[in-house]
Amino acid sequence: MRGEAREESAAPGVVVLAGPNGAGKTTAAPLLLRGALGVSEFVNADVIAHGLSGFEPEGAALAAGRVMLARLRDLAHRRESFAFESTLASRLLVRWLARLIESGYAFHLVFLWLPSPDFAVARVAERVRMGGHAVPEQTIRRRYDAGLRNFFRLYRPLASTWRLHDNSRAAPRLVAEGKALTTAYVADEATWGRIVLRYSHEH
Repeated sequence: MRGEAREESAAPGVVVLAGPNGAGKTTAAPLLLRGALGVSEFVNADVIAHGLSGFEPEGAALAAGRVMLARLRDLAHRRESFAFESTLASRLLVRWLARLIESGYAFHLVFLWLPSPDFAVARVAERVRMGGHAVPEQTIRRRYDAGLRNFFRLYRPLASTWRLHDNSRAAPRLVAEGKALTTAYVADEATWGRIVLRYSHEH
């Protein structure tokens, strides 16, 4: 599993760095993307929003989303490898990713898990205290559950490789990894079993 992303290096790759709000996706991106996956082009809507409106990035979120989508389409058109982040709370990426896969892209999915919606809410609150952007609590809770359900039902089945990390501590800790519906390695049986029991339709 560890070298499979490299083995597919002849094909361009799209990496989705996923997880709930507060999971630390932006912070973990350099470690997770530049290592085994070897991706340096990370398109981040939050960074774009700060560029558009540094003091009120929430108000620039829609415009940032449009800029991000345009950038992703441009990179895909040029057959370059790239990464972006998502909560996976929406189904909107499924068709686009499927088209990329059909065109020869490898799809790598990295999910940063947090133990509960309450944990995610607390993480975002801490981020706001440090000057980061806010997300409504109801939205955080909705996205937490929807993202995990969609990880199992919609996005993992498409993935050339996938990894799920526990990012509740100082650094991401691998829980499980695999290819599409196959789980190749489980590093934390208790955590993986808990997640599968609640969110996967396979149990």
